[in-house]
Amino acid sequence: MRSPFRMRERFNINNYSNLGQRVITGLVGAGVIVGGSYYSPWLYFIIFALILGFAQMEFYKLSGLDGMLPLKSFGTFLGVTIFALSFFIGMERLEEKYYFMIFPLASLIFFIKLYRKSDRKPFTGIAFTFLGIFYVAVPFSLLNVAAFSVDGSFHYEIIIGSLLILWASDSGAYFAGTKFGKTKLFERVSPKKSWEGFLGGAASAYLVAYFLGKYFNSIPEWQWLGVATIIIIAGTYGDLIESLFKRSIEIKDSGKSLPGHGGFMDRFDGLLLSAPFIAAFLKIF
Repeated sequence: MRSPFRMRERFNINNYSNLGQRVITGLVGAGVIVGGSYYSPWLYFIIFALILGFAQMEFYKLSGLDGMLPLKSFGTFLGVTIFALSFFIGMERLEEKYYFMIFPLASLIFFIKLYRKSDRKPFTGIAFTFLGIFYVAVPFSLLNVAAFSVDGSFHYEIIIGSLLILWASDSGAYFAGTKFGKTKLFERVSPKKSWEGFLGGAASAYLVAYFLGKYFNSIPEWQWLGVATIIIIAGTYGDLIESLFKRSIEIKDSGKSLPGHGGFMDRFDGLLLSAPFIAAFLKIF
């Protein structure tokens, strides 16, 4: 009988190439997210609340590397609270009036900073605490708005479909850029990104959106193409903005939590700028 320790060594993900790690992590992560969102809205809530918490803590940790002192724990708590409120209100377990809880809770950031004697620049820490909420927590919360935007019930198809388009765009851009990339997209911020990669990602995203329109009927086909357009453009800018943030503090990845991908912010950076536009698009149209 084989020793479990030998088996663990044999299947150590660090033994694989970066591409191999990327594929394995992507498949496992996608399986958990897609399966959980399909199985139950409550399982979706738990999975995304955890992702949000890890991503927001990463943002605050990176801000600390640049000398900022945000309120990591309280900021993350407030971010997850906003996400929870948007979900429970969407599920009609709470009334919309409970959104007003956000404002007194957010005001506590000023009170907490007032009693932190070690902070030399308290308002910088306050600003970055709010930035973590606005940049990370609010987009995740707007995913809930998108999921409940059609008829007030939870539509897992919108969550899964948006993520599939995002992943198709990322993967298409990665492989097309690796093989054909020559013309720089935004060299000052991200030297490896190319227009060829962008076009490859766009083609992949539209292809997935086309098939989603055939099989997911929660929104019409033209809206799936609209969501794809948002993700192609806003997702690319989200990637560039996170690259700008990392470049400003001179690091390569936001973390090491996801082998082959870096951190949670590296994996979901495109979603952070896409989600507000998707939610607005589906609510207005």
